[in-house]
Amino acid sequence: MIQRGGEIVLHLLENVRHKTIRPIIEAGIKAGSLIYTDEYTIYEALESWGYGHKTVCHGKGEYARDEDGDGHCEVHVNTVEGFWSLLRSWLRPHRGISQEKLPGYLAFFQVVHNFRRRGRALLGALTALLLSPPRNPA
Repeated sequence: MIQRGGEIVLHLLENVRHKTIRPIIEAGIKAGSLIYTDEYTIYEALESWGYGHKTVCHGKGEYARDEDGDGHCEVHVNTVEGFWSLLRSWLRPHRGISQEKLPGYLAFFQVVHNFRRRGRALLGALTALLLSPPRNPA
């Protein structure tokens, strides 16, 4: 999940079923929010769960849609598609990652992406994170 201009939140799921994704969506997205997805059928329940929902149909060659005629394509999933493209490129040199280690790689990439820093600026941010006191989950 990603809010445009916001942070990415990754969850490695055992399967993609309503009972698996619903709690994650409800924990991470405010009820009533408008959610943009592709046409994958798992998302058809979003409106019944209390969310607005708009889709683009990749199967019909649609990747973005301007619904109000202002020249700006409001309906798209390009933000998350771009993230997946970056992740695949980052993982490719590793030539396969075990299922056991994949959560660690995903967590690291999530943190790096959300810092929005590269090079030495990223190193400083990661060092500060590692040296900061643990957060109290309460």
